[in-house]
Amino acid sequence: MTGNLLVQNAMMVLPNRIVEGDLRIVNGIIHSIAPNGGLVVNEGEFVIDGTGLYLLPGAIDPHVHFRDPGNPEKEDLESGSRAAAAGGVTSFLDMPNTVPNATNRVELEAKIALASKKAVTHHGFFIGATSNNVADLQSVEGMHGVCGIKIFMGSSTGDLLVHEQEHLDNIFANTGGIIATHAEDENRLQSRIPQFEHRTDIAAHAECRDIECALLATKRASALAKDHDHRLHIVHLTSGEEADWLSSNKGDLITTEVCTQHLTFDQEDVQELGVRALMNPPIRYTEDKDTLWKRLKDGTIDCVVTDHAPHTLDAKSIGYPNAPAGMPGVETSLPLMLTHAMNGKCSVSDVVSWMCAGPAKVYGMENKGSIIEGYDGDLTLVDLDTRRTITDDDVWTKVGWTPYAGMELTGLPMWTIVDGVPVHRRVSNGTFRGEPLARPGQTGRVLRFS
Repeated sequence: MTGNLLVQNAMMVLPNRIVEGDLRIVNGIIHSIAPNGGLVVNEGEFVIDGTGLYLLPGAIDPHVHFRDPGNPEKEDLESGSRAAAAGGVTSFLDMPNTVPNATNRVELEAKIALASKKAVTHHGFFIGATSNNVADLQSVEGMHGVCGIKIFMGSSTGDLLVHEQEHLDNIFANTGGIIATHAEDENRLQSRIPQFEHRTDIAAHAECRDIECALLATKRASALAKDHDHRLHIVHLTSGEEADWLSSNKGDLITTEVCTQHLTFDQEDVQELGVRALMNPPIRYTEDKDTLWKRLKDGTIDCVVTDHAPHTLDAKSIGYPNAPAGMPGVETSLPLMLTHAMNGKCSVSDVVSWMCAGPAKVYGMENKGSIIEGYDGDLTLVDLDTRRTITDDDVWTKVGWTPYAGMELTGLPMWTIVDGVPVHRRVSNGTFRGEPLARPGQTGRVLRFS
């Protein structure tokens, strides 16, 4: 479904400037951008008064776990997509560690078909690598909706794992597209786990899955990419040492990302939040957070993501070390980063670069991530003047909680627009959650990647 829509009097965040004006979408495509305004309303088009609001490209989250199929009590493609839309995210890329794992064409076709019935935003999916599924990986190259290959080099949530050198070489040598890797060294990880088995304090998590564990795998994955001339994306970078090493060793083949939580939390927050802040790789230390910000600003890190990985609070309540790792974040990511911007950590244009244009460039999403005539009409209008405190009751994610509960946020999306069709809105002095405007499957489409 596509729409015809006119936004008037908004502060438009364009690729090279911010300017007040009007924007028109025709048949789902950005048709006209008018700095200083003056666009006249056409018959039949939906009109939004953007006075006092900032108009951004729809955010793209290239790292979510929407748990569909297999774990609907945690999330599904409808609830995850609703949460994304509530947060100004108009496209998502979903990871393969579902039940069953998405490791072949049949499972991917099933997920894409399911998304067409349930999602309200654009969507794409990773295929998961195993030690013996290179033929399956080859079978989906160029398939609409498949964004790349995911390799878990270290054991994490789910049972996908590839860490033997011969299997990694085989994948890098005999596949195309982009490989996204969870970079933790499995051998070091398994050797360290017995040393920490007696620990029940959550600080042990970052000590066990230490920086060396991450750095070894990042260096190994980078060497594989260069040896086989293969595009590599290192997901959820967590340590300053990795970021510093990549600043001198990325080259043209390698990109990377950082999660909102690793830019926001450190060891003190982990102590306060407990298992709510438990994830793999772990949230680390103040010095790591500071270096990640530094390397994000200098271009070493290409985009900001969430690793939205919801678990129920009942499952989390068993405590460390047995609680599942992961936290929700897709609907808070854009307001959180805009809050950082309004607090002086970066600019609004930086946020757009990292959360819109950056993911589009990494994954070859044509005509997305920027406000440019001819690009897709995926937009969000955000309020940067109002601050509100978020609670667990305010979220759309099915698990019903957020690690940012109690935090004061700004930049809430007042309108989220997919292909020119409003899919979520908030009103001044209304509820934090806002209201959905699109039915499951009504808006959004499967993404294509170059």
